[in-house]
Amino acid sequence: MDFNDTPEEAAFRAKARAFLTENAEPKSDGNLNMAGGANKDAILTAARAWQAKKAATGFAGITMPKEYGGQGLSPIMQVIYNLEEGNFIAPRGVYEIGLGMCIPTMLAYATEEQKQRYAAPALRGEEIWCQLFSEPAGGSDLAGLRTRAEKDGDDWIINGQKIWTSGAQFSDYAILVTRSDFDVPKHKGLTFFFLDMKSPGVEVRPIKQMSGASNFNEVYFTDVHIPDSQRLGAVGNGWKVSLTTLMNERFAVGIAPPPDFDEIFNLVRETELEDGPALDNAMVRDRLADWYVRQQGLKNSHFRTMTAMSRGETPGPESSINKVVSATKYQDISFFGMEMQEMAGIMTDPEEVAMDSLFQTGAMSSPGYRIAGGTDEILRNIIAERVLGLPQDVRLDKEGAFRDLPTGRD
Repeated sequence: MDFNDTPEEAAFRAKARAFLTENAEPKSDGNLNMAGGANKDAILTAARAWQAKKAATGFAGITMPKEYGGQGLSPIMQVIYNLEEGNFIAPRGVYEIGLGMCIPTMLAYATEEQKQRYAAPALRGEEIWCQLFSEPAGGSDLAGLRTRAEKDGDDWIINGQKIWTSGAQFSDYAILVTRSDFDVPKHKGLTFFFLDMKSPGVEVRPIKQMSGASNFNEVYFTDVHIPDSQRLGAVGNGWKVSLTTLMNERFAVGIAPPPDFDEIFNLVRETELEDGPALDNAMVRDRLADWYVRQQGLKNSHFRTMTAMSRGETPGPESSINKVVSATKYQDISFFGMEMQEMAGIMTDPEEVAMDSLFQTGAMSSPGYRIAGGTDEILRNIIAERVLGLPQDVRLDKEGAFRDLPTGRD
């Protein structure tokens, strides 16, 4: 691994740091959870303004080709910017799915006219995108989806349901994978589209989370018309298009947010147990040591990815390791922080709880993080088969017509 920036990378890092210092507030123990209590409209307004400012100063679409409004720089420059922005309060979550997954898929499969139409407005924050993939009956098996697409002249008629769709309630457009052929194996009968989320027949129902937020949604399609001109890729070739999105998702869903080692260490330093300072307790020190080792392992794994990108290489499936380790650490630290606060650990008011209820927020959001971007089980299979070279699981549902596969109703 090469831990040093090239001269070009160092110059870009300095430029990004200067922009962020001038326009954003640095993170501190007192503001790590600032967005936790904000309402949806306030978050959306702040995110639009921040995205527009980034676009105006050249920090949006860093890797996107210049002809579509981007900067045309190498992937390592995006990594460098993300690392620097991670040290500041920046309301970017609203656009991460659209710019990290949807627009890259559009650039790979849309027509030139469509690329010119949709890429730049998304970069400027004028239009928001979401990803319509998961379904209630499919779980983590994307190829098990049942949302139906039927050809009708120059249109496709869509009926079905998607779930766990982040940001659907304020999205303008979406990418959508459907099943257009039930008589072929499940990976071969899929067709991919993009659509206007305001189309007749699209219904978005927010899902209330235990944290009080509604980041995820159910989305229902009732006789929704999508022009064939909005199909991405060939009919029946939707799995290939989906893989493009999923590859980008592996990078977009990165290291978990705080609380991490630094936050739990600061809390422990300030906590007194019945037998003395928490930092002197052997069990507490053992947990801290384990999390520190994991943090350093993730840091070095991230440096390995950065080195590959700096050399113009594409990181492989080993990047799945980062999310498996990061997600479980995020959940463990969140719950341990609540335990350290004893009775106050059940409180969620940021004004009443230590560190703006950062650990309570983490405890409520961490289960979802272990699902988003690939469940622990899916990622462990990827690591086992594609990193370690272990034999693949036996998959009896890969052949035969999709309609003949057994379901829970059989």
